[in-house]
Amino acid sequence: MASSDLLAIDRPVCIGIIGGGQLGKMIAHEARRMSLKVIVLDPTEDCPASRIADRQIVADFKDERAIMKLAENCDVITYEIELANSAALKELELKSYPVRPTPGTLRIIQNKYRQKSFLKEHGIAVPEFSLVHSENHLRELCGKFGFPTMLKACEDSYDGQGNFLITSKSKVHEAFNYFARRECMLEKFVPFTKEISIMVARNPSGQIESFPVVENIHKNNILDTTIVPARISRKLELKAKRTAERAMEVLHGAGIFGIEMFVTREGDVLINEIAPRPHNSGHYTNEACSVSQFEQHLRAVLDLPLSKPELLSPAVMVNILGAENSNGSYAIKGLTKLLKVPAVKLYIYGKKTARPRRKLGHITATARTVKEALARAAKARNAVEVVPMGGKE
Repeated sequence: MASSDLLAIDRPVCIGIIGGGQLGKMIAHEARRMSLKVIVLDPTEDCPASRIADRQIVADFKDERAIMKLAENCDVITYEIELANSAALKELELKSYPVRPTPGTLRIIQNKYRQKSFLKEHGIAVPEFSLVHSENHLRELCGKFGFPTMLKACEDSYDGQGNFLITSKSKVHEAFNYFARRECMLEKFVPFTKEISIMVARNPSGQIESFPVVENIHKNNILDTTIVPARISRKLELKAKRTAERAMEVLHGAGIFGIEMFVTREGDVLINEIAPRPHNSGHYTNEACSVSQFEQHLRAVLDLPLSKPELLSPAVMVNILGAENSNGSYAIKGLTKLLKVPAVKLYIYGKKTARPRRKLGHITATARTVKEALARAAKARNAVEVVPMGGKE
């Protein structure tokens, strides 16, 4: 690997990113700001990150040959999606090639049952859970956990697409068949008072830095709104930070991680899920913090000193999602009205097609108070509309 301490303009350090969606695009944007080179690997030609990266390798995230080609042309590999081939990345690591976060970390997090088991083994609080072996076993577990309860696909699921809330005995058969023989786990429903998350970075040298704790509101299992700072007590904030940083220590994380948690009625925090990459709930850092999650991720994977994040102002981030009737090309309507709202930033990811509830962009509003930021974010989002244009995927 070329020295990350030396910025050679004629031979810059090259970052390989597996995944070329909006997260890859924003990582690439920060890298290019520092004259670092970027190559992305993504199966979608002309993916969002391709317009900023130096080059795109068009291939599946799990394509071993393509991953090896990426490694030949880059100094370090990272990823913005958990679907990367951890076995192929492990082969690279065995040859002393830097992959960050490590393939071992990725393998743990890729499987939700493996992830929860690992955290539990290390004394980190998580909701009660169990692997499901059959439909009859699922019925038994539902009797034990009670209703409602959450059935989750263990692998290849994100944005709520791998979740099924079982509300009664009559829904057990439907829930079991919904995942078509995929490995699943059942998780006891947590009657939480808030959902919170925190972005935490760790570099290979062991330095750990946490961003502020944020409050999240989900709709249909997809993040809708992020509020920072979270409206929680100082005691709870410190407890969440300790829990998140402990998870980073035991995972030996190298990069930035999004750690989602539930706040229970008793005032405890339970880890819901961990993403080993920049996260939707960390987008506010671009405007509201002294360092963005994307720059911090680059610092971490290059084993450079991490910046201690400072919150510069309260902020609210809201997602722009594909309409329910979306299925192809689209336009974003209402920019004139939106951009009249003070202190808002609009991000459009550049995805070629829209689908129902697909993340197409986001809006961040900053203000002197959370209340004011909420009002600005709501006004800005109400101004925009995703308009289907008729072209099919």
